[in-house]
Amino acid sequence: MDKRLRDLREDKDMSQREIASFLRMSQTGYSKYETGENDIPTSVLIRLAQFYGTSIDYLLGQTDRPDRYPERKD
Repeated sequence: MDKRLRDLREDKDMSQREIASFLRMSQTGYSKYETGENDIPTSVLIRLAQFYGTSIDYLLGQTDRPDRYPERKD
């Protein structure tokens, strides 16, 4: 997962500090997500998946397809 987070961030030409600011956290805290030192809380996974336009499964390495799932129709 950590490589995917870094690759997605770099594809947007963004720094760790910019992503951390978006998530309202420290750069050091975000860095620990990218290195795999800390697990990512569900709420942060949701925000990152929305930001990058991908699925949480892709972020977690459960699929190699970065496509988002269709929106639910309740």
